[in-house]
Amino acid sequence: MTAPRVTVTLIGRIGCHLCDAVRQEVLAAQRVEPFDLLELDVDGDVERRAEYGEQVPVILVDGVMHSFFDVDRVMLTRAVAVAKTADP
Repeated sequence: MTAPRVTVTLIGRIGCHLCDAVRQEVLAAQRVEPFDLLELDVDGDVERRAEYGEQVPVILVDGVMHSFFDVDRVMLTRAVAVAKTADP
């Protein structure tokens, strides 16, 4: 049996230097503990902008808030590993 796929969502903004830095950390974590990566533009959706507009970059792990403004690569890797072992 294979581990379930985990999706990490990076919600950012075009031209955001913090978003670019966090993306590099997310990609580094992905090399250690593979996951599907979904990148969303916070300004591309009115509801998304209302919910996350002041917090970007935002990281979700399987739809659950993991962090915002910054991400710790080790903590993200652990969160993905834990999500892979969670019951569906």
